[in-house]
Amino acid sequence: MQYRQKLISGQLIKRYKRFLADVQLDDGSHVTVHCPNPGAMMGIKDPGMTVWLQGIPAEKRKKLDYTWELVEIDGNFVGVNTQHPNRLVKDALEQKRIEPFQSYDRIRPEVKIDNGTRIDFLLEKEGAAPFYLEVKNVHWKQGDWAVFPDCVTKRGTKHLHALMSLVDQGYRAGMLYVVQRSDCRGVTLAHDIDPDYANAACKALEKGVEVWAYNCSLSQTEIHLHRALEYHTRKDRI
Repeated sequence: MQYRQKLISGQLIKRYKRFLADVQLDDGSHVTVHCPNPGAMMGIKDPGMTVWLQGIPAEKRKKLDYTWELVEIDGNFVGVNTQHPNRLVKDALEQKRIEPFQSYDRIRPEVKIDNGTRIDFLLEKEGAAPFYLEVKNVHWKQGDWAVFPDCVTKRGTKHLHALMSLVDQGYRAGMLYVVQRSDCRGVTLAHDIDPDYANAACKALEKGVEVWAYNCSLSQTEIHLHRALEYHTRKDRI
C-alpha cells in the first residue's frame, strides 16, 4: 500500500485527546495533526521522537492538514495508523500473499455473526468450512518481542470468545496479529496489562482458534505485509 501523499518529517511535541498530536515541522512551524490511533501507543508517543506525516487531500480535509503515519525509533519505522492493518490484510488476501489462505477465493470483510459481533473477514472456498479471521494491530515492543495489547481491550477479549464460539459451531476461526514494525522476533501477550485478554487468548489456542503473526515492511513511501513471525502465549517471553 502506497501513501497517497509524500510524507514529511517533524518532531513530536505531544499526543493528547486520543486523536490529536502537536508536531514541530522541520521548518520550525508547529502543526496539530490527526492521530489515527485511539490506543495507549506505548513506546511510540514520547516527546521529541521523529514522526512522519501525510498531507490530507484538500477535498477530504476538515480541520487538520496532516495525518500522523510513522514514528522513527533507532532508525526503524513503526506504523501508527490503526486503520492500515485491515487494508494490508485485505490486499494480501486478494493477492494470495498470505500462505495459509492462498486457496480461499471469496473474501468478505466486516461480517456480523449471530451474537452481533463483527469479525474482520470471512474467507470461503468450495468444499471447505468457512474461515472467520480477526485482525489486530500491534506496535508495542519489549525486548525482541512485539507485545499485545498495550492497554485493556474488552473488545479484543470479546472477539476471542466469538472466535471460540465459531470453532464450537464447526467453523474455522483465527487471529492475525499485524505488527507495524520490522524489528521484532515475534508476538507475545501482555499478561500484566490485560490478564483477561491473555487468559482468553491462551484458552482460544487450546480450543482450536488458529493464530498467525506477520510483520510489516515500512518506508516513507509505502507499507505492506512482509513475513510471518513467531507467536507465543507464555509470560516469560518478554
